[in-house]
Amino acid sequence: MTEFPDADSTDDIVADRDDTVEAVRSHAGQIARQLALLQGGDYGQRAFKTDAGEWTLKYEAGDLEYLRFSGRSGDDVYVVSTKQPPEPSALHRAMTDYDAFVESYNRYVRSLEGVLDDVRSDFPKIERTESVVTERNRLVERIRDVADAIAGELHRYDGTDYGTFSARVNGARWELKRENSRVSYLRVGGQGGTYLVSQYEPPSAPDVREHADDFAAFVDAYNDHVGELEADLSEIEL
Repeated sequence: MTEFPDADSTDDIVADRDDTVEAVRSHAGQIARQLALLQGGDYGQRAFKTDAGEWTLKYEAGDLEYLRFSGRSGDDVYVVSTKQPPEPSALHRAMTDYDAFVESYNRYVRSLEGVLDDVRSDFPKIERTESVVTERNRLVERIRDVADAIAGELHRYDGTDYGTFSARVNGARWELKRENSRVSYLRVGGQGGTYLVSQYEPPSAPDVREHADDFAAFVDAYNDHVGELEADLSEIEL
């Protein structure tokens, strides 16, 4: 029977590799948290150059996701990653430059010291919007009241639960949609237009200013519509 030589165990090498990776994960994890605080987000990455190559640290939710060393020879070593651990000799090659990576990070942080020293904190006074908002709300409520009155008259005439009335004013299409005798919306400009009345947020003050005067013309168009209906009915003889 042929006897083969015993195969050497890699247990010690693997244990040393894993211990090194965990030590780097813990140490570089501190850098990841500091970068997350500095850059103001939970996700990001940053590269740090050294004489031997470039280190890229990526973090997710403030925790280290990976630390990659790209040597000048073009080889990439993922010292820390979410996948498989690095090959021991590749890890050794990267770790000879790890101190330079940390120093590159430290230089970056030190370069930011005092960067906000001459930024002013005495900001101009902020003008309040209460008076504008109050006037906007007053006008919108007045428009809504009139639109509700129109919706009520249309509901009484049409006898349906839902309906619309539209008219063209100064080249723009105005549409009033109602549900029973209440206005659902009053829109200017068709799809994607401005909602002067809606079930959601009120229009902006500039939009109210732009369209408020034309609302009177829209009401006139409605009155003309009613007048035409009355004229048509007056011609019926029973």
